[in-house]
Amino acid sequence: MQDIMNHMDIAFPNLGFYLNNVPDGFNIFGFRIALYGVIIGIGVMCGVLMAAYVARRENMDPDLVWDFAIYAIIFSIMGARVYYVIFEWDMYKDNPVSIFNLRNGGLAIYGAVIAAFLTLFIYTRVKKQSFLQLVDVCVPGLVLGQAIGRWGNFTNREVFGGYTDNLLAMRLPYDFSVIRERDITADIKAHIITVNGMDYIQVHPTFLYECLWNLALLCLMLVYQKHKKFRGEIWLLYLGGYGLGRFWIEGIRTDQLYLTGTTIPVSQLLAIICVVVAVAADVVVRIRIYNRQREDRNI
Repeated sequence: MQDIMNHMDIAFPNLGFYLNNVPDGFNIFGFRIALYGVIIGIGVMCGVLMAAYVARRENMDPDLVWDFAIYAIIFSIMGARVYYVIFEWDMYKDNPVSIFNLRNGGLAIYGAVIAAFLTLFIYTRVKKQSFLQLVDVCVPGLVLGQAIGRWGNFTNREVFGGYTDNLLAMRLPYDFSVIRERDITADIKAHIITVNGMDYIQVHPTFLYECLWNLALLCLMLVYQKHKKFRGEIWLLYLGGYGLGRFWIEGIRTDQLYLTGTTIPVSQLLAIICVVVAVAADVVVRIRIYNRQREDRNI
């Protein structure tokens, strides 16, 4: 087993995986390209392809998905940035121009998701399409894109949780040139591992947890799609399913965004609201369907 790591290595010691010199980017003609952005781009493209595939399977025109994707990409990036800046305003208030510098990170997935749904709502009104029908087609692509995009957090050495020694524990060199100091909690510091004079942290790979959760949710969506009882049901499955996973995963992350003036993680609060709304809406619609069917039988 490899115990000595350099500052660009990432290990999963309890699985016996040691990855050497994992880059966070590469240079092209002297210009630095972040792998985070490349992976997000791959996730977006795979997500659109997935949504187009579902559209064909549902006998819908996949061009509706491709046309919507252009607007969704633009406004989702804006939404992700706005969400992050709102809840990290102290980082930007003294230098507002830095808000436009995305190269230093600072995108929040819930902001992107909210913006995407609002964009889809407007798009379907303009195109005179059913929002609920099209959103059911798009959310499998959305959750696939999220699953892939989380690997950008892996190359950035971010979005991890507190100390753990579980099977999936991730070990990183304790080096602030590759990890952010503000992501290191007192508990992580209390469990720093020292080998031959080198310090390491060992943390929950929450990016991996969310990736696996999203892939499981995607499989459930694709299997259940043909059995859905009403338009919008797959959307509710996404809201509730993703919200449930995000609620517990957010609870162990060390880079949480908080409601202003509180210690309440805003994404965790939003996640549980999504779960409650999704379950309540599903129950209400099913009751209405049942009552309508019973009335039809009594006619």
